[in-house]
Amino acid sequence: MLRQILGQAKKHPSLIPLFVFIGAGGTGAALYVLRLALFNPDVSWDRKNNPEPWNKLGPNDQYKFYSVNVDYSKLKKEGPDF
Repeated sequence: MLRQILGQAKKHPSLIPLFVFIGAGGTGAALYVLRLALFNPDVSWDRKNNPEPWNKLGPNDQYKFYSVNVDYSKLKKEGPDF
């Protein structure tokens, strides 16, 4: 498949930016899914030692990828401990 892509790029050099952006988009999507699988508190890989990882998050832990208006370092806990 790589040989076919390189052959097309040699015949039609205007396709090179298309291949670059498609490759970058696929790589970015794969890295984002990997980040969600490894660092999201909703995903539990170790059910024996940590069955509910979302309960161990403090109010100042940022688990979102990007937060617009919230400064997580200044938040205080409002609920009870379980």
